[in-house]
Amino acid sequence: MSGPPRLSRLSRSVEGRRAVVTGAGSGMGRATAHLFADEGARVAVVDIDRARVQSVVAEIAGVHGEERAVGIAVDLASGTAAETVCEAVVAAWGGLDILVNNAGVSLPSRLEDRDFDDTWARTLDVNLTAQARLLRFAAPYLVASGSGRVVNIASTEALVSTPSLSAYAASKAGVIGLTRSAAVELGPRGVTVNCICPGPVDTAMTAAIPAEAKATYARRRVPLRRYGDPEEVAHLTLSLCLPAASFVTGAVLAVDGGMSIRHT
Repeated sequence: MSGPPRLSRLSRSVEGRRAVVTGAGSGMGRATAHLFADEGARVAVVDIDRARVQSVVAEIAGVHGEERAVGIAVDLASGTAAETVCEAVVAAWGGLDILVNNAGVSLPSRLEDRDFDDTWARTLDVNLTAQARLLRFAAPYLVASGSGRVVNIASTEALVSTPSLSAYAASKAGVIGLTRSAAVELGPRGVTVNCICPGPVDTAMTAAIPAEAKATYARRRVPLRRYGDPEEVAHLTLSLCLPAASFVTGAVLAVDGGMSIRHT
């Protein structure tokens, strides 16, 4: 039985869309892959850890069928990884509609530490250069899609800073710049590019922080007084990828419970 006629005309469905989610083996990436699959998309699960890739693909296949997910285990810092990912997705599904650049590393190192140069290089390779390469190789397919969507995951560390994370903060600030430039460049060809800056979220990156320390931090710094759940970030990512989000591009949106706007 069909429902009443709709008064609006823009679609809020990603049914049948072909999405790449990097860093999808855990945390926000895994939550994003699950959500897109639940909403009808076909999802390429990309992560450096093969076992985690296989696990997430199996989770999606167990609910939605094997045709809804493919797994790609690759180190995105490799110079050929972006092309490998795009070719695999196009070979599987004939095209690409959505790119979620979520993969990232957080490697603490003080400016005077001996390993700073190595930390800097690895962090920028994974967090920024890999996003640029994926954008580069995905762009022709996103344009051909007719309504391509890109969501780059940065961090509130691009807006506020923590000691010993200068490489991470610089890479995430770079993601914001990359997002804005790509939005201007690809907008005339129908592709939107937006950026999300997650704040304190329960992921593998924050797993080592004791629960008591998290609770204390949230009470002092986060207006909502808690850490976020990965799926809460995933839902904003999905919203930016909807056909109905066709006039949103170049946006930089914090998902941080209000942390970055709190002064005292």
